[in-house]
Amino acid sequence: MMRKLENIVIVGGGPVGMVLALLLAKQNIGSTLLEARKQGAANQDTRALALSFGTRRILEKLGVWQPLALHATAINTIHVSQKGSIGRSVLHAHDYGQEALGYVLSYGALCSVLNAELAQFPIIYLIDEAEAEAITHDENHATVRYARYGKSHQIESALAVLADGGRSLEAVAGLKRDTKEYGHDALISKVRAELPHNNIAYERFTANGPMALLPNGEHDFSLVWTGKKELIAPLLTLSDAEFLAQFHAQFGDRVGRFVSVEKRMTFPLKLSQLAESSTPHLVVIGNAAQTMHPVAGQGFNVGLRDAEVLARQIVNASADLGSQEMLAAYRASRKTDTKNGLLFTDFLVNIFSNDILGISALRSAGLGLFDLVTPIKRHLVSKMSFGK
Repeated sequence: MMRKLENIVIVGGGPVGMVLALLLAKQNIGSTLLEARKQGAANQDTRALALSFGTRRILEKLGVWQPLALHATAINTIHVSQKGSIGRSVLHAHDYGQEALGYVLSYGALCSVLNAELAQFPIIYLIDEAEAEAITHDENHATVRYARYGKSHQIESALAVLADGGRSLEAVAGLKRDTKEYGHDALISKVRAELPHNNIAYERFTANGPMALLPNGEHDFSLVWTGKKELIAPLLTLSDAEFLAQFHAQFGDRVGRFVSVEKRMTFPLKLSQLAESSTPHLVVIGNAAQTMHPVAGQGFNVGLRDAEVLARQIVNASADLGSQEMLAAYRASRKTDTKNGLLFTDFLVNIFSNDILGISALRSAGLGLFDLVTPIKRHLVSKMSFGK
């Protein structure tokens, strides 16, 4: 087994891991980045990401927003409504002094630009096709064991950062996760409407679950339609025409008829968070630390804020790198943002995804009242944009 000693090892070369490595490199701090896939494998991934205005600020800090902006679609307005009621609320970016409320960008476009930026920093040592097998820690260091090309390797480091949200490696690291299964699935696709999107994102709540339409490209919307598994699963078997008819019946006429739909995929929804622990030399960020319902588009943005705050903690820490004191300070600084994001998305799902007698009228009245109360709207926009 080959052994190596490094100061910082980041397990997970997706956007959150790459952003952390780049934020550190900008401060002349090197890191080793382990990625399970071949470098660049995600560059063609067309899945849509919803970026907050605060995430744009992080990407601007890295100097990568300009090339990303060529591929991003701005969300200037968010329109929130409930099926079967007149209650609705509208948020406009210009009311809050922002150029946009958010942006829609493909996962592949983001990875492509971040991978190109990584190549500019020799102090970032990327090891691709590296499958993490075990992550252990003691009072002195963390140890990451991984397999590459059939050989086993081991890295000891002052700080191991678990940022691979797609693989649920908490078991590899010996951590425990608290999970709430919603019993809901999300259907994702891309649709085209006969009317232009005008950079408006729609959040539509129905008795069966919320659906979101996000402007994506010149003419299209990215669709996220969530609901109980038994209601979402049959949507995969419908013809395109049948699917679009059912979707139109739930969404309404605000963008006219829907004229086409691309490939449909589903995945189960859950809310999860790692159980609190005081692990020295090991920290978990991004979706590896917490997974949220996509109803408010918060999960990815919370993950990037994890990376930004951890990078700042590493640069400015007075305590030893990876010490319990340093990591306790990081966890304390992220606790409120993470907790609020989890509670907010869970609240939306619980209040807007059921059809209990009488609650529909209350939801409608609540949306109408929300639209009139400027301080609450301002607080919500600040929370969605910056986590504040």
